[in-house]
Amino acid sequence: MLVTIAVVLGILWLLGFITANTFGGFLHLLLVIAAIVVLIRLIQGRSVV
Repeated sequence: MLVTIAVVLGILWLLGFITANTFGGFLHLLLVIAAIVVLIRLIQGRSVV
């Protein structure tokens, strides 16, 4: 589920850059947070899915 959320945020983040929407900054922050969470789970040895 975490991977699905990260993928959705990634797509919305790219759309934010394409449309130059001010919401893109917020999506960028969410994408960075999701990537950090995935990395922490990988480092701890837990399953990402």
